[in-house]
Formats: sequence, C-alpha cells, structure tokens
Amino acid sequence: MNRIGLGYDIHRLEPGSGIVLAGVQVPCEYRLVAHSDGDVVLHALCDALLGATGQGDLGEHFPDTDARHRGRDSTWFVEQVLAMPALKPWRIENLDVNIIAQAPRLMDAKPAMRERLCDLFHLTVGRVGLKARTNEGMDAVGAKLAIQCHAVVLLAERK
Repeated sequence: MNRIGLGYDIHRLEPGSGIVLAGVQVPCEYRLVAHSDGDVVLHALCDALLGATGQGDLGEHFPDTDARHRGRDSTWFVEQVLAMPALKPWRIENLDVNIIAQAPRLMDAKPAMRERLCDLFHLTVGRVGLKARTNEGMDAVGAKLAIQCHAVVLLAERK
C-alpha cells in the first residue's frame, strides 16, 4: 500500500541578510517573514508527510501562536514529524519539491539544498527531486514579495 501527501507553504519576503531553504542558509538581500525561520521547503514537506498519514497540518501541531516556536530552526519540525507514531508504519519512497521564487536566484544553492534534504529525510539523491523556478513576474512571488513551495511525498508501507 502507498500513500501520497501534498504540501504547500508561502512566506513574505522583505529586505534582509539571507533566507533558509531546505535547511540551507541562502545568502541574499532578503529575509523571510515568519514565526519560525520561514523555511517554506521544510514546512511544505512536513505538511505533505502529515497529510499522507491523516495527521492534519503543521500549524495544528506547532501553531505560530506558540512562543516556543518563535525563530525555531525548521529542521526541528522535520524531526518531530518524522518521529510521530503515525509515520512509523511508513517509509518515504521519494519526495519532490518545487520552489517558486522570483528572487533570490537559487541555481547555486540547489545542490546543497538537495543534499540537506537527503540527510534530513534519510534518502538517496535519486529519491529527492528539487526544482526552482520563477513566477515570470506575476503575483506576489513574481513581484519579489514572497516565496512559495509545493511538495509531494510518496510513502510505502513498511514490510
């Protein structure tokens, strides 16, 4: 038996000194406006895992109204989600991530992000898809006001 989970996240951009995506510090002239570190990639992946196992979403488990999560490194959320009992009967077959960002440009950061995702989710590189694209100047992402991420995970039942 398999299960598929779909995750999504978006955060506003504002002037700053760098952002975190997929657990990797990306130097740039922006920062993400968020309660935690604003890592849209890890947030979307957590939501995909939670959705695949019928566990709701990241905000239900770790609300942005909880002061304990202010500024939190999103790798902590990944660790918490992966440790949930609902995930124990499942193994991650693969994950696929699509980052939509007009800025910053992510080509140089993609190899490090993919490697970090492999480490965090205990997957080989062939099981991790990572793409980055612009929004062709349209909407808040295209106007360099936000970054968004879509993520999909495939889970297989452990034997």
